[in-house]
Amino acid sequence: TVDEAGFITIRGRAKRFAKIGGEMISLAAVEALAGELWKGSLSAVASVPDARKGEKLILITEAANATRAEFLAFAKANGAMDLMVPAEVRVVPKVPVLGSGKLDFAGVTKLVRGEEELKVKAA
Repeated sequence: TVDEAGFITIRGRAKRFAKIGGEMISLAAVEALAGELWKGSLSAVASVPDARKGEKLILITEAANATRAEFLAFAKANGAMDLMVPAEVRVVPKVPVLGSGKLDFAGVTKLVRGEEELKVKAA
């Protein structure tokens, strides 16, 4: 969550980090920003390999008109690091969740990486 002073409180799995350009970026913190920006729409982040920076972030969201530019502006306005801005924002009909209603992190990663593999094969 993001409080009134702009501080982000991270709750969740300790292993959900991406290493981008030598910096450790919390996927939960990126998801918290998306949750504040697109209230009422479920969003999730996964990392994929990147030749230049090691990893890059892909955010999937149910927010119908979500864009990377909108996320970038919101992140900057809230003092987030540039590395917390996903390389891509993809709108999906449904973000994978478990029967408990919690995010299905494995499903999110498979969805994002599956699309990545299709892009590579098509290129």
